[in-house]
Amino acid sequence: MEKRTEYDRAPADIAEAIQQAEVVADFLPPPDRLVLKGDTVKVTLNLNRNSVEFFKSQARKTGVPYQHMIRRVLELYTERYQPV
Repeated sequence: MEKRTEYDRAPADIAEAIQQAEVVADFLPPPDRLVLKGDTVKVTLNLNRNSVEFFKSQARKTGVPYQHMIRRVLELYTERYQPV
């Protein structure tokens, strides 16, 4: 049996709920495996420096390559506005 932490600074009802909670094993793949590989075309594209820095910052936090994040944003935009 795993060791439980005592939550003595939490309100009683919250501490009780935490103590009764069941630990569920992580069943999701890591973020870098959530991005599906598809048919791609290599392009050269000039982007705003602030945009690239934003995606690089998010990439460092999540472990997902920033190029994949940018590609996914473009895919979502296309899915939203492309005629059916």
